[in-house]
Amino acid sequence: MNGGGTERKPHAVGATEGDGRRPDVLLIMFDDIGFSDLGCYGSEIDTPNLDALAAGGHRYNNFHATTLCSPSRACLLSGRNHHAVGMRMLTGTRYDYPSGQERITRRAALISEVLRESGWNTFAAGKWHVLPADSQGPAGPYGDWPLARGFNGFYGFLGGAADHYYPELVRDNHHIEPPARPEDGYHLTDDLIDRSSRFVSDHIAHRPWDPLFLYLPLGAAHAPHHAPPEYMERVRGRFDAGYDRIREQRHERQLEAGIIPPGTDLPPSNPDVRPWASLTAEERLVSARLQEAYAAFIEHTDAALGRLFDHLKRVGRWDNTLIFVCSDNGAAMDGRDIGAFGRIHFFNDIEPGAAEIIDRIDEIGGPTADSQYARGWAQASNTPLKWYKRYTHGGGIRVPLIVKWGDRTASPGAVLDQFHHLIDIAPTIYEVAGVEPPAEYLGRSQLPIHGKSMAYTFGDPTAPSRKGPQYFEMTGHRGIWADGWKAVTRHTPGDPYATEEWELYHLDEDFSEFTDLAASEPEKLAELDRLFWREAEANDVLPLDDRYMELFWSYSMDERSPLYRRRVDYYPPLSHVERAATPPIEHCSYKIEAVASGEMEGVIVAYGHPTSGFVLYMKDGRLHYEYNAAGPVITHSISLPDDDPLTLGFEFDLLGERDGRGRLSAGDHRGGWFDFDRVLIWISLAGMDVGRDEYGPISTRYEAPFPFQGVLQRVTFRLGSEIKVPRRRDDY
Repeated sequence: MNGGGTERKPHAVGATEGDGRRPDVLLIMFDDIGFSDLGCYGSEIDTPNLDALAAGGHRYNNFHATTLCSPSRACLLSGRNHHAVGMRMLTGTRYDYPSGQERITRRAALISEVLRESGWNTFAAGKWHVLPADSQGPAGPYGDWPLARGFNGFYGFLGGAADHYYPELVRDNHHIEPPARPEDGYHLTDDLIDRSSRFVSDHIAHRPWDPLFLYLPLGAAHAPHHAPPEYMERVRGRFDAGYDRIREQRHERQLEAGIIPPGTDLPPSNPDVRPWASLTAEERLVSARLQEAYAAFIEHTDAALGRLFDHLKRVGRWDNTLIFVCSDNGAAMDGRDIGAFGRIHFFNDIEPGAAEIIDRIDEIGGPTADSQYARGWAQASNTPLKWYKRYTHGGGIRVPLIVKWGDRTASPGAVLDQFHHLIDIAPTIYEVAGVEPPAEYLGRSQLPIHGKSMAYTFGDPTAPSRKGPQYFEMTGHRGIWADGWKAVTRHTPGDPYATEEWELYHLDEDFSEFTDLAASEPEKLAELDRLFWREAEANDVLPLDDRYMELFWSYSMDERSPLYRRRVDYYPPLSHVERAATPPIEHCSYKIEAVASGEMEGVIVAYGHPTSGFVLYMKDGRLHYEYNAAGPVITHSISLPDDDPLTLGFEFDLLGERDGRGRLSAGDHRGGWFDFDRVLIWISLAGMDVGRDEYGPISTRYEAPFPFQGVLQRVTFRLGSEIKVPRRRDDY
């Protein structure tokens, strides 16, 4: 196989449904939405287009993902369990064993690769997040980028999340700047939908006789929660009753609509959620507004999807398109008690109070905010399930799934209860498409497909599940399902696995994991315990590893990584540098040196986002440095000599885990040391620009992008050799 697709003769220009044409496939994946977040799953969030899709197709209430983004995408795209294909955890973490290599092994051909070889045209628009973090830079390497894994076109972002006003975009194999700015009305979701529609139209114009595969992994509704102002206004006040009451109302609607079985109990609140009534008035105001941004984000996304659906209908590609809509995991709990104006707070173990947020409350949802809701809202999103993303209880892994294929689903609007998993979507597509996944691809023998086709449910919605055992594991949290029973454990980092107690639930009779039967059914528990370890061994889950945040912190300190350099030179002009490819300056002392000549005004280097980061720039005859420590801002400047060319510098001295000092220099003049009140262990979740501030202004003291005037000859980062990796926190 050559990876380039199979040439076919057209059956007829302008071929339409009903002529035997093989089906198109539209695979939509939401990010971080909980089981109850769509209107058709019991939510007060308005999603009329997805509700209409569900009314014409099937909803599944027993569908499962992994607990995190990258592993779920590996399962979805390969049809195989994530450990087995090399995606143990998130990209940006690397382990010393085959299951944790940040990439999907070439022994697991993706849907895109299999379908392209069988004649499908293949496109992707959205979040990729299945390649090594240190491969995301503008010079690659490109071996795990979408075009190297079976897609003929890609438009989206490579990492785990995107600022929807200032996204770090990639088109095919090239980093590009966003086509517009937020003041022009730009929003990434609209952009992705427009690009998807263009992919469809281009395909019809030039290859109408061939089927199309469009993979649309949305950035929504992963934080930051960004929504246009008109959508923020629509939801204003809708969540003032608080997450406890919203959760109860969703549970009631789910029961009334038959989304969950009659008699399903609502479990007690997760023990880490503060009762809504215990929040102060300010905390409730802030928390409700942060949830409004999340809801508005979803409503805006539904409207955008409606435009794509309308486009498919208008161009005659609707009735023979097999459509899947799902989520990659449950809702996320990173916002802690009240939520956060900036996601960076979570990564730095900072929990600002309501007073720090309320002065900027009207910015929430807009381009200067980078917000995340409170864990109480995540619990409501996952109604009626326990816990959240990252955990193997229902709240982390049980997600919505809508399937529609013209009029080929036997019970439009029905809720189906067969147990299934993300690994089952690929074999479903292959069965419907009449495609046999290859035993060998590009010279490599292929792992067996682990998933089981769900196509039998299209014609027989009440058929018993054909799914065999399914394991779950993430950072020591474990679960195993078989024949309607589930054993699950919530792991405490550092505790011995052998002594942790399993919980046991009969899911066929206990949808919400309400009644733990471990004590009363010891034989069943022992059976599932043994089954978990067999499945773990068979899928390369072992050894178990409960590290999480420390893997991100130490990633760039790995000598095997191309990021592990003590000197990095930048010669403008150059592309935007994604965060994953920036110099690893967060755990060591470092120096920045720039050589400039000519007019010498503008940004030298800008790293970050309006909520955190630093910028070094020249203005009004002075060299300026500004550091936003996720709230507190340090500014310092020195005057410039008349030298031309001029060597400029900033030196940072890391004194402890979160203590430091800095100083500026220009020519032979060195400024005095100034102290940092707070040093971030993660500077920003955004990347870096040299010679401009393009992706969200870091400072308000200039008008972005404030490009450098004159000649910026070189910018060099020199990193110290002593590395101070932060101490572990078990509650990350």
